[in-house]
Amino acid sequence: MLSDFTTLTFDCYGTLIDWEKGILGELRPWAIRHGVIATDETLLDVFAGIESVCQQESPTARYPQILEEVLGRIARRYSVELDEGEGAEFGRSVGRWPAFPDSAEALRYLRGRYKLVILSNVDRESFAMSEERLGVTFDRVITAQDVGSYKPDIRNFKYLLDDLGQSLQVRPEQILHTAQSLYHDIVPAQSLGLRTMWINRRRGKDGWGATPKPDGSAEESTPDWEVGNMAEFAALHRSQTVRTMT
Repeated sequence: MLSDFTTLTFDCYGTLIDWEKGILGELRPWAIRHGVIATDETLLDVFAGIESVCQQESPTARYPQILEEVLGRIARRYSVELDEGEGAEFGRSVGRWPAFPDSAEALRYLRGRYKLVILSNVDRESFAMSEERLGVTFDRVITAQDVGSYKPDIRNFKYLLDDLGQSLQVRPEQILHTAQSLYHDIVPAQSLGLRTMWINRRRGKDGWGATPKPDGSAEESTPDWEVGNMAEFAALHRSQTVRTMT
């Protein structure tokens, strides 16, 4: 039951913030400007692979630096020379990425029932701009900048558990980790015994979008719950609450 938990730990980008729409909002005009012929899904797939490599190679780099390097490598992939300032502008784009339409309302509902925590692969400055879009204040915010590594590195999840144990006196069994990416979140969280809620935003779509495909064993991972969006999550909680009261 969802009432077994006191704390929801969230991935943000792809789960609460529509990062695929945000990424394409930056990459599509760039591609048109430079004559790059690629579908949206191809651009997302290329982004996913390059971003993951950059994060592994430079785990202590802040996320705007990662994005800047990603665009540089995408440009090289398509034999394009970046215009001055394009990389840095892409690096600053996180604050322009929109929230999913259902995120704010669902978070307000869940806010009255759980502690809300962010475990994100961005930096604190970038997340602060997204937090404004989401319309709630989170109880704790942990970023890659704080940890010095990027998910799916298990260090991020161990840091989360240590932090919540000390700051909020929350035990692992009280946590439900909530995320869209199997690769970045669901699989590593489950490896530490955390229960998981998969917000499957790409339900009905082919491919993996802006996240890398999990490896063979990870692809077969089964989250404890699966819904298609945050509104469905809130509705599931309501339905369970009604059943327990009747």
